[in-house]
Amino acid sequence: MLRELLAPRGIELDAPDLNVPSFEQLDFDAMVALGVARGRANPPRAIAGSSLGALVALSVAKEIDKPLVLIAPALGIAKRWTGELPDGDPIRVFNHARNEKVPIHRAFFERMGRVDADRHPPARPVTVIMGRNDESVGFDNVERVWREWEEEGLAPGSKFVEIPDGDHGLVEHAGVIAEEIVRNVRSDGDGE
Repeated sequence: MLRELLAPRGIELDAPDLNVPSFEQLDFDAMVALGVARGRANPPRAIAGSSLGALVALSVAKEIDKPLVLIAPALGIAKRWTGELPDGDPIRVFNHARNEKVPIHRAFFERMGRVDADRHPPARPVTVIMGRNDESVGFDNVERVWREWEEEGLAPGSKFVEIPDGDHGLVEHAGVIAEEIVRNVRSDGDGE
């Protein structure tokens, strides 16, 4: 949906498959390396990421200095990565693309428990788009991180967009997401 909404505005969406090396063997550092490599090969006008991809986007933005759009971001949940895990290895989790539970190695979750990409606010303007009814990440957790970022100092032009009836997917709000991506591209001086 975002491709269709952004293409007429002259914005190409580059969305690499972050299941690296595979969903079962996810590696956060490999995800970030892929994002950085893609960003260096085809410099973006803004960096966007959704859910876990928002943590990847925050990490990529440390190497590629562009405005950020974080959609239903997995902010402030590092301790949940390990605190709520069942025993055993691998761990079965629901994969939305496959519409079923699939295994992921335990080391991925242990690594995610140490990710601190959201500890400090990004240096560039950031827009967080968050549904009040997010069943995966939790609105209150993301809002808490945003308030901490505000106290530490956000870049001018940063914005928190609350979607009162939005869930984690925010599918019905693709237009809002597209407009915020356009706004961030414009804020970087690239126009449309």
